[in-house]
Amino acid sequence: MGKAGWMEPGRNTVGVVLVVVLVLAYFLVISNMELSRDSQFYPPPYRQISTPAPVASVWEDPGPYHVAYPRDYRFLLEDTAVCKDPSPFVLLVVPVAPADVAARNLIRSSWGRQAEVRGRLVRSLFLVGVDSSLGAHTVQLKLQQESQQYHDLVQSNFIDSYRNLTIKTMVMLEWLAAHCSSSATYVVKVDSDMFLHVPNLVDLLLQPDTPKNNYMSGLVWWHSPVLRNPWDKFYMPREVIAEEEYPPYPLGMTYIMSLDLPHKILSVSREIKPIFIEDAYLGMCLKRLQISPTNPPAQDMFLVNQPHPLSPCALSRVVATTTTGAQLMMNYWRRSQQPETRC
Repeated sequence: MGKAGWMEPGRNTVGVVLVVVLVLAYFLVISNMELSRDSQFYPPPYRQISTPAPVASVWEDPGPYHVAYPRDYRFLLEDTAVCKDPSPFVLLVVPVAPADVAARNLIRSSWGRQAEVRGRLVRSLFLVGVDSSLGAHTVQLKLQQESQQYHDLVQSNFIDSYRNLTIKTMVMLEWLAAHCSSSATYVVKVDSDMFLHVPNLVDLLLQPDTPKNNYMSGLVWWHSPVLRNPWDKFYMPREVIAEEEYPPYPLGMTYIMSLDLPHKILSVSREIKPIFIEDAYLGMCLKRLQISPTNPPAQDMFLVNQPHPLSPCALSRVVATTTTGAQLMMNYWRRSQQPETRC
């Protein structure tokens, strides 16, 4: 009896310890599952950055070929009056990385400084998202100072990355539709490493046969193949796009758009799941609108990967060309200011 009474508490103790161990093991398993889920390939944007600029709070995994749009992205910086009185004839929009102040200053000191050409007002605007690097806090503070100095920046709260170029493009269209559709006539989206011959651009837009509505032009790809090699940078599986060719679209390096199009493209974009190839996606939207892009009057107006430097004849005809760096861009701009050379 005494021996049995002495052994009973030991059994109870073992039972309690066993229950505690099982409970701890359960919570460890659940915790590891949560950590594993949170560390997948596409982490939420708010875990990627450390910056005073808030990013979109709702997140979903768009998969490897699509992007997270539409979304309720907000504008963080838009202290600019580029589309207010006096309204411009053409607005130049330059998507650029938040930290790339050197590219912005180069454009401000060259082709982006031209305020009036052929009696028409031309204005420039830089579009940025939120920096996601370790120095994001400093980048954001410098952007705020830059905006106060130049009043030519628009920033939205999406993560600024190559992967999000389609989001950047659609956010640009949102801003244009809200602020410029009733004032400016044309918008030109131009990459920050391009040289833009603004006088030649204005001459093109002033031609009597240049449309003022449903107009999109540039270096148009009419039969761009959908790449099926999984190792290709722009690989797209048939489950995403069944067709063998993309609808026609102007290359994203530089394209012109009449300002009735931003609203129209946005209206159909909610019916077309966006892919990460931003210029091809615009072509998909144009197809839904039954609008075809327009070839420029001459194919040498938009040049990509041409031998440099351009001859005086070629420079006198070009509207936009890729460059190899800041020195060449400034060289082209200075040459474009000299007395014109005709072919």
